[in-house]
Amino acid sequence: MVDLARVVNSPGYRRWKAMVAAIGGCSHPIHLAGESLIVDARTGEVLHTYRTDDEPSGRLLVACGNRRASVCPACSEVYRADTFQLIRAGLSGGKGAPETVSAHPRAFVTLTAPSFGPVHSERDGKPCRPRRRDKLCEHQRPVGCHVRHDRHDPRLGQPLCPDCYDYTGAVLWQAHAGGLWHRFTLEVRRSLASGAGMSRREFSRLVRVSFAKVAEYQRRGLVHFHAVIRLDGPGSSQEPPPDWADHLLLVRAVSAAVQRVRLVTPPSPLGRWELRWGDQLDIRPILLDPNAEGLSERAVAGYIAKYATKGAEASGTVDHRLSCPACAGRGRLSLMATCGLCHGTGLKPGLHLDALPVTEHARRMIRTCWDLGARPEFAALRLRPWAHMLGFRGHFSTKSRRYSTTLGDLRSARAQHRAAEAREHHGLPAVGDATTLVLGHWRFAGIGYTPGEAIMAEHIRQRVQTARKIAAEAEDG
Repeated sequence: MVDLARVVNSPGYRRWKAMVAAIGGCSHPIHLAGESLIVDARTGEVLHTYRTDDEPSGRLLVACGNRRASVCPACSEVYRADTFQLIRAGLSGGKGAPETVSAHPRAFVTLTAPSFGPVHSERDGKPCRPRRRDKLCEHQRPVGCHVRHDRHDPRLGQPLCPDCYDYTGAVLWQAHAGGLWHRFTLEVRRSLASGAGMSRREFSRLVRVSFAKVAEYQRRGLVHFHAVIRLDGPGSSQEPPPDWADHLLLVRAVSAAVQRVRLVTPPSPLGRWELRWGDQLDIRPILLDPNAEGLSERAVAGYIAKYATKGAEASGTVDHRLSCPACAGRGRLSLMATCGLCHGTGLKPGLHLDALPVTEHARRMIRTCWDLGARPEFAALRLRPWAHMLGFRGHFSTKSRRYSTTLGDLRSARAQHRAAEAREHHGLPAVGDATTLVLGHWRFAGIGYTPGEAIMAEHIRQRVQTARKIAAEAEDG
């Protein structure tokens, strides 16, 4: 409270509050020091100057840009909104995509992980696993569960018998999930061509497959993928596909591709696992009419954007790396030199796997990542640096090149809009005017807040979020 009083009563509080509001109440802002000049390219005259020396704090605050809601709610909300616009543009048009794209065959596909052992699950108010509940496994634990779990039950996702659960297989599947997705995208194209009765090369001359996907962690610690798959003409989204390339062809191709995709783990004394997708496959049409039997474009975009800001913390693990930053978890800097920072443990100084604030299931997943990461046959998987992600090291959100706009373009448009507003306010030439140059010199000066500043920044974030929500609802009518 003493630091909070200091912040509120400081002479530069108004300016600090304005900077925090400008970055949406970012939880971990980056501090910059330096200056920026706008110069007339013809005469060399300095038209405008900004120096952090003129700020009360001597620094400029810049948003951290982290996509995870558990790390920075403010920046993750911007990322979520951008992802929503990106996905919706590929469904409804806009942001460079034509409105006619909404008439193309599209499907919302959910790909899941296979089972590595029975876990507690929520089944719409029904008993978790009512069958065989009186039988015991080889470790003398029940193989069934008659409890009706609600969505907040901490037992959800936890194995019925941890000793029966295949943790090695689960971690290896997780580490290869990105490779399975890549093979799936290739197999979908082959299946589409086969269903159309032509070669893949001939098919690619007539139809282009576009997609966007996001990874979501299940309670059991494994990811599944939500994807939008769309069929376009050969050039781009501007062209419709042929009439025979319809939704039925797409659904059949997705189902066939899921069944065919296989990936084998590297040879190991532990054995080899043939990795595949789970049996639960969900394919739904994406419709223009939100009242029809299917998913609306807005619902799909909102669903994907929601999970684009989530991480493995939804599975009961942590949201930061556990491996030593100097040796990346190897424990050695070279063949002969032990890492001096972690003293050969591979962990960040001060960390211990048994003391992590995680669920027991997540702890065993992390421990399995750590143990497998020490084996030379799995070195390429980099399991120790990704142990906090339970072995998953793929991209959470990806899209094909021509699905729609890019996050970079959306960020650039937002930056240009703000720059244009600032120049208009100062009576300067418009952004992009060839008669001016922007010269800047910046250096890193810190990150984060003091305890009192953090309290006020959270208050500001909530006010900014409320104002944006009200504005969005007013815009939607």
